[in-house]
Amino acid sequence: MTVLSWEFIRFGLKDVFDIILVSFIIYQGFKLVRGTRSAQIIIGLGLILSVAFIAYWFQLEGITWLFSNLATFGLIVLVVVFQPELRGVLAQIGQSRLLRRFVMLERRQTIEEVSRAALRLSELRYGALIVIERRTGLRNFSESGKTLNSELSSELLVTLFTPYTPLHDGAVIITGEYITAAAASLPLTTNPRYRKLYGMRHKAAIGVSEVSDAVVIVVSEETSALSIAHEGSLELDIKKAEFKSRLAKYLTN
Repeated sequence: MTVLSWEFIRFGLKDVFDIILVSFIIYQGFKLVRGTRSAQIIIGLGLILSVAFIAYWFQLEGITWLFSNLATFGLIVLVVVFQPELRGVLAQIGQSRLLRRFVMLERRQTIEEVSRAALRLSELRYGALIVIERRTGLRNFSESGKTLNSELSSELLVTLFTPYTPLHDGAVIITGEYITAAAASLPLTTNPRYRKLYGMRHKAAIGVSEVSDAVVIVVSEETSALSIAHEGSLELDIKKAEFKSRLAKYLTN
């Protein structure tokens, strides 16, 4: 759809959206570098690009040739110079509300299936250790167990932890909506505060949460209690009615 039309210019809704999007990106970029040394670098870069544009417009072949040959090298230099800022941008994108909402939608099925399995395992008094991967990769722990890469379901989780089955010992590791490994070995906590208080599953849950940002669920076969480990801490004996909401809180924070 054309909004405006002149002899040499056609201006449509697509162009309006394009301008708004580019303006938003530029605005957010200035917000990120405002007050830093990068702001001065960007001003200098803007001047260089202005000279390049003028040279191209007036067909100054010498300067145009110079800029075209330096373009690739200049891009590499920019990546090196702006490396800290680029990391900051990616971190802010990862923490944005929009992305968090998207992750929450993706996690919803995981929360549903794991909660259902944990409650059923608790009823059956089957011991269980379930590790849910977040940003920190757990490949080294997955490789210590049996690789599965099976679609996540509460039924499969209960089956894996059924006593006397081949994979019931060790931890199950979940990545996204898949069970990536079973019977995996985890590091035990070295914190003296916990070493004499809990059993092996609880120590392993705390241990892996100390070296990653994983959320770890423990089901006690002795007491049927449900616990969650995160960031080196353990929330013990969570009420069954509150377990799903507690798990959702840990996974979405």
